[in-house]
Amino acid sequence: MDPSSRRATLRRAEQGTTPAAALALFDALPAADPGALVGTWRGSGVPTGHPLDGTLEALGWYGKRFLDGGDAHPLLFDDGRGGVLALNPALAPLGLVVRVAPLLRRPGVARLVRPALPAARTRWPRARLRSTAYRGVVSATMTYDAQPIDDHLRAVDDDTLLGLMDARGRRPFFFALRRT
Repeated sequence: MDPSSRRATLRRAEQGTTPAAALALFDALPAADPGALVGTWRGSGVPTGHPLDGTLEALGWYGKRFLDGGDAHPLLFDDGRGGVLALNPALAPLGLVVRVAPLLRRPGVARLVRPALPAARTRWPRARLRSTAYRGVVSATMTYDAQPIDDHLRAVDDDTLLGLMDARGRRPFFFALRRT
């Protein structure tokens, strides 16, 4: 599949797809080189019926930032003033977030939670970007420091990635990243 076809397939998936179709797309994509990912990436969900679908967006998720040397900020959020802030994922246990996700997606609740996000701000990277083997392909993987989460990344093109969040004991959560 050429980059143009991969981009079109991803755009369709971002409108909603099945877990099996998202996984098939992920498996069809080439590896992403960690060294080529340095910079800030804008994120968007790929809805597959996962409990987290739409939750990050409701809270103002911006994306991820990869730094020279393999450090990473796994959770960037819109600060409400035109900038972004990096959040410490250790302060939001995944199990709790999944349990309250339906509540967090409610616009009124999200409006109340968003102003509290700066309390979880961090200046320090909270993940590392390395090459690892996953589903038979050695590709860029972001490993969270304090959560049992690996974000496996595959290249749609030089400026677009499909990510699969692999969290111990949970089904995959899919997202797209576009270079800013």
